Amino acid sequence: MDSSIYSSEMDHEPPFQETYKTLLHKHLGDSKDDSFSMVETCDLPLIDLGKLNLGHREREECMKEITEAAREWGFFEVVNHGISKELLENLQFEQRKVFYQPFVKKSAEAVFGLSSKTYRWGNPFATNLRQLSWSEAFHFSMTDISRLDQHKNLRSCIQAFAATVGPLAECLAEILLARKRNMKSSYFQENCMPNGSFIRLNRYPPCPLSPKVFGLMPHSDTSFLTIVHQDQVGGLQLMKDGKWVSVKPNQQALVVNIGDLFQALSNGVYKSIKHRVVAAEKVERLSAAFFYCPTAETVIQSYSTPALYRKFTLKEYKQQTEKDVKQSGDKVGLSRFLIM
Repeated sequence: MDSSIYSSEMDHEPPFQETYKTLLHKHLGDSKDDSFSMVETCDLPLIDLGKLNLGHREREECMKEITEAAREWGFFEVVNHGISKELLENLQFEQRKVFYQPFVKKSAEAVFGLSSKTYRWGNPFATNLRQLSWSEAFHFSMTDISRLDQHKNLRSCIQAFAATVGPLAECLAEILLARKRNMKSSYFQENCMPNGSFIRLNRYPPCPLSPKVFGLMPHSDTSFLTIVHQDQVGGLQLMKDGKWVSVKPNQQALVVNIGDLFQALSNGVYKSIKHRVVAAEKVERLSAAFFYCPTAETVIQSYSTPALYRKFTLKEYKQQTEKDVKQSGDKVGLSRFLIM
């Protein structure tokens, strides 16, 4: 690794221990969570998307694998996804460069010339250690990316990544919806505009308090679909059959998971599964996530009856989530929209 991309004296690290000193002092003596030591390692369903371009039988088999994984796991991995190894490696290199800027520069409101909400770290609303995420992230809308004039190499990498992963997300979503309804659909073409999705660059610094805190606290994603590229370090865990399981990292594959919006749209057929990232004590972890989302005013409404969830817009869902996080430190999610 090129050591020149590091900030001097590690001044790029967020001040977790200083900022959350009161929280750490209050809860560090709490009993250890046994859920970390009892986690088994698993392989996610691995799907070769190359079969979509072969004969009818192979295509049908591939689509069946996608829908079964979405029903049974809510997570799966895909290979032959169309994104080159070179591009993914370049994106990780540019990620390191931007994360290794001095913390005071990253956290400045004018960084990138974008909103102060672009750079995020920790959890300012955490009420206990289990809500403190030992990670930092740059969260970009598609329109933000075009304005990254100070980081042109990063901009070109993200744009190239989005140009392929966006159509991939639409393809997977249409397959899932079409097989659920037994018909072709243009729902996602009509409601998910190219500029409506988001990209999040994640970094999980080494954590001296592991396993007392998470790299990313347990949560479900708001999106229709999330597509993630992660490095070889590992740490992603998901809830399966009431137990946490650890996902083996696969740098050749992209991880795909169902989001809350798709669970509501499918009336609970496809599950938005809780997942988390375990903080590592001595190594950092990098990932890049693409969140496939509709426009803010898109109405999310189940195509099945009786509906489990009342209809709502993405804007309404996000407003409720922000309110819950501010009040409790955690997201409540779809249960807010259940029809009782």
